[in-house]
Amino acid sequence: MDSFDNLSASDKAEATELQRMIAIEQQKAQFQAQVHTFTDVCWDKCVDSPGSKLDYRTETCLVSCVERFIDTTLTITNRFTQMVQKGAH
Repeated sequence: MDSFDNLSASDKAEATELQRMIAIEQQKAQFQAQVHTFTDVCWDKCVDSPGSKLDYRTETCLVSCVERFIDTTLTITNRFTQMVQKGAH
């Protein structure tokens, strides 16, 4: 039984829109948490002592670290998606 069964059409539309907006905000929060995590990890790994400018080594390290973090996250996400899809069949 759908939890929207007793609602009018306009109420259902509003509830659906609210659910969509909540999902978007949750995605934004997840993205921000990911950015925070890889910022912390990569900063600790690459930055010896903060200065007014990044030297070439530090900048290269940060770029590589973030790219690896993103690639790893995408690989894991894709693998979980495949597992869920196989389990649904």
